[in-house]
Amino acid sequence: SAGWFPFTWYVPCLASHETLQELCRKENLRCKSIGITNKSLKSYEVEYLCDYKVEEGKEYYLVKWKGWPESSNTWEPQKNLKCPKLLENFLSDKDEYLSRMKEGKALKVRNSVKALKPAVADYIVKKAKQRIALQRWKEELNRKKNHKGMILVENTVDLEGPPIDFYYINEYKPAPGINVINGITTGCECSDCPAEKCCPKEAGFILAYNKRKKLKIQPGLPIYECNSFCRCGPDCPNRIVQKGTQYSLCIFRTNNGRGWGVKTLQKIKTNSFVMEYVGEVITSEEAERRGQFYDNQGNTYLFDLDYDSDEFTVDAARYGNVSHFVNHSCDPNLQVFNVFIDNLDLRLPRIALFSTRTIKAGEELTFDYQMKGSIDLTSDSADGLSPSRKRIRTVCKCGAVCCRGYLN
Repeated sequence: SAGWFPFTWYVPCLASHETLQELCRKENLRCKSIGITNKSLKSYEVEYLCDYKVEEGKEYYLVKWKGWPESSNTWEPQKNLKCPKLLENFLSDKDEYLSRMKEGKALKVRNSVKALKPAVADYIVKKAKQRIALQRWKEELNRKKNHKGMILVENTVDLEGPPIDFYYINEYKPAPGINVINGITTGCECSDCPAEKCCPKEAGFILAYNKRKKLKIQPGLPIYECNSFCRCGPDCPNRIVQKGTQYSLCIFRTNNGRGWGVKTLQKIKTNSFVMEYVGEVITSEEAERRGQFYDNQGNTYLFDLDYDSDEFTVDAARYGNVSHFVNHSCDPNLQVFNVFIDNLDLRLPRIALFSTRTIKAGEELTFDYQMKGSIDLTSDSADGLSPSRKRIRTVCKCGAVCCRGYLN
């Protein structure tokens, strides 16, 4: 029989804290858990500025109040505003729009009232909302990442906000039935790696790193790092990729139609580990099916794991890390290497990106999607990745002197 259920159901909410507050205030509801109480109903904080006008010689700004619906926006005299950074953003966005439109004046006199043109005010509001959305995205990325380096986000090019339907992960996300950890139960006995029987030599290869922890092997050779069962400690020189990205990186909007890109905020020396390429691990059959779907959308991020066979593919379209945003170049500064740590299954290597030269702070990070053992870009997109298949040829926009002209 129907009855009362003594359970509390918690449902994840994708709305921001401020959006939930707006909904409560709009419906005149109280919710202590998100800060809507009788006392807070009288609290006001400027979220952003929407518009500007001059009346009777006084300057006014239209204010969007944080946690309040837009219907509660009010015109406030400039002398009352205690938000210099928001004022700076407002004026900067206004000047940016006007310079693009090649308009000479921000103000227009109409019936003795000076005011911004509606198109200017609309742009300023969109930029303010974008700034807030990108800030929230940056905070989310840094909450989820498990490596040392920070992640910044920047868009000074257009009104594009955070990507929709993208989820940050730190390691492979295997599809059902695929095991990316094969249960290693033994490791090296070295007290000071490298030694005679360290992990690389057990696998028949040389140690990949020198004493300065920089890569010393040629492209195409695998990297075998010490694993969780090895006797050596965390300072072992053969533990590099597993420690994650050490550099602060910035996801930024490119100004030449290549979508998002990634640049380093710190100098990176030659042969240094920069980042892993992660995503969903799926079968090649599933990759073929998804690839056809992605082609219709105009982009795809499929990376064949073809070190030993072609059974599996990494799909970073929905699940990935910073590498999801790294663009192609015919003259790249990153190189792909296959890495084995806690999984020695040759069909399932981890993919690591190492610097091929010294990379200056502020320089964009790129790799060649057609590198041996790397990615073949054959999607109808400037920044999509896909296995080698006969598809529409895509014009390359990398701008390198040695550019091949096409991505595939």
